[in-house]
Amino acid sequence: MPMYEYQCQECGLVFEVRQKFSDVPVEECRECQGPVKKLISQSGFALKGGGWYDQGYSASKSAPSCPAAADGSCGGCPKAS
Repeated sequence: MPMYEYQCQECGLVFEVRQKFSDVPVEECRECQGPVKKLISQSGFALKGGGWYDQGYSASKSAPSCPAAADGSCGGCPKAS
C-alpha cells in the first residue's frame, strides 16, 4: 500500500498515512482536527539488482546478430529450422 503525506492547514503538522488507492483521502488533522492538504512527495520506488531490464531491455547489451543471407533467408538462425 502506498504512503501519502498530508500537511495541516492550521497547525502545520506533516504526517504520513498508509492508504489503498481506493481509500478516501484524509480531510482533517489527527492532532487539531483542522483541514489538511495532500502533499506531493518524492517516491520511494527503486528497481535494484538483476531482472527483466538486465535480461533483455538494457541498452548496454547488444542484440544477438543473425547471419542473414543475401537472398533474405536466415540459414544459420535456430528459429529457421
